[in-house]
Parts: sequence; C-alpha cells; structure tokens
Amino acid sequence: MDEAGEKLPVTLMPNQFVILKADQSARKTQLGRFDGKKIVPLSFHKKKPYGVSPRNVGQKFLQEALMADAEGAPLVIVKGMAGTAKTFYTLAVGLHAMLEQEEPAYRRILISRPNAQFDDDIGFLPGDESEKIAPLLRPVVDNLELLVDQNEKERFADERSLSGKVEELFDRGIVDAQAFNFIRGRSISKTYLVIDEAQNLTPKQAKGIITRAGMGTKIILLGDPQQIDHPLLDKRTNGLSYAAEKMKGSPLCWQVTMSAEECERSALAMDAVKRM
Repeated sequence: MDEAGEKLPVTLMPNQFVILKADQSARKTQLGRFDGKKIVPLSFHKKKPYGVSPRNVGQKFLQEALMADAEGAPLVIVKGMAGTAKTFYTLAVGLHAMLEQEEPAYRRILISRPNAQFDDDIGFLPGDESEKIAPLLRPVVDNLELLVDQNEKERFADERSLSGKVEELFDRGIVDAQAFNFIRGRSISKTYLVIDEAQNLTPKQAKGIITRAGMGTKIILLGDPQQIDHPLLDKRTNGLSYAAEKMKGSPLCWQVTMSAEECERSALAMDAVKRM
C-alpha cells in the first residue's frame, strides 16, 4: 500500500517466492511461489530431506528450490551470509535425491569450490587431484559429517567411524569433488552440481559453468557476495552476482537470498554476521 493506504499492484518475476499476510492479522501467513501465471503453494514444505527440517522461512524457500527437479529448476542461485546453512542444506537435498528415492535423480553429486589463490595453476601443486583440492573441501566434509551422523551427542565419539562414513560416499561415487578448472569446458549430464563459494567466480567462469549443463543436470551456485577472496572482484562484479542479475526473470532459474536473521550456526555467529 502507499502512504494513503491505497493498494498498489505488485509485479512478480517467475519463481519469485512470496510471503502472503492476511489483512486482518499479520501473524497469519502463507508461503508461495509465483509460477509465471499465479502464486502456487510450496510443494515440498513438509519434506525432510535426509532427515533435515527447515528451521526458518529462508530454508523453506531453499528446500523448495533444491528439491524441484532438474527439468523445472535446472539452475538455483543461493546468496546468504555465513551460517545460513546454504551448503549443509544443499548437500542434504543432494543425498536425499541420491539415496532416499526409489530411483536416484542424478548420477552423482559433484562439488567444486573456486579458489582465488591457485585455481588457474593447480596443476603445479604436488599430489594427485584429490590431494590438491583436499584443503578446499574441508568445509564440505564438515557438512557431510553432520549429515551422515545427526546424533549430536554421539557424532564425534568415534572419529574413525565418522570419517569412514564420509569416505564411503566418495568411494561409492555418490559424491565427487573436482577443482573448478578441471570441470569447466565439459558437458555435464544428470549431475547435481554444487559450486560452493561462487562469489569467487569471475563472470566468465560463471557463464562457462552454467552453459555446460547437460540434460538432467541441476546447477546450484552458493555464496556470499560480501565475502570475496578474489582480488579483482567485488560484490557487484563477481560471478555469483553477475549470474543472479543476468538470470533474473528466467523461468529456469530459482533464486533465494537468506537473511542474517536466518543464521543457524550459533548465537555468536549470528551476532558476528550482523555486526562485522
């Protein structure tokens, strides 16, 4: 409404998520998505992918975008500050799609994290590919540990067993990880492709990875435009922001922006996100 209380028309974009509030009571709300013609209710709000339940509105929207199939939502762009469970929730839905459905929705979960320091010359680092990218994957492994053993009291009682559960996901080919410059330029089919820390992509790299999507592939770009390590990028010129702007309004792209209030890491993490 305007200052005079007159109702104003609302222009919505395809796949825009909305919170509908009743005129008589602001406490009564409904969540929905604009499908290009009308606002439709969420389809997956009652699901618990890999035993994980959404804790806030942002995560409910995130779950909807991630659980939609690759045909309807082949590209998902998620922006949010640290602690908003972007990576955790994305991996939970990926494991659900691979392990909890009668027929796996994808061939594999493929994870990559661009690294501003040595992405272009990773070939000169010692060791094989897995050894070269192991430092980049530690945050991903941390999230997988939380998912494969959700008993918080017993999770770290047997570190070897916990590590073995995560290694099994990689050994069975359910989860794979590759350096970013090893996957760009390839056509990737029927893959749940997660690009973590996508704010460190250049616009050219973002375009390169999105245009590599083959049939049945779902691409998820995750990141925080406020936390950029690349010396030549800023919050507007990075690949995550570039892709979000260029794909805005596309019926094939679903976008979610998590708020600082949706930080679930800890009270300290939430306070730091707001202050720093």
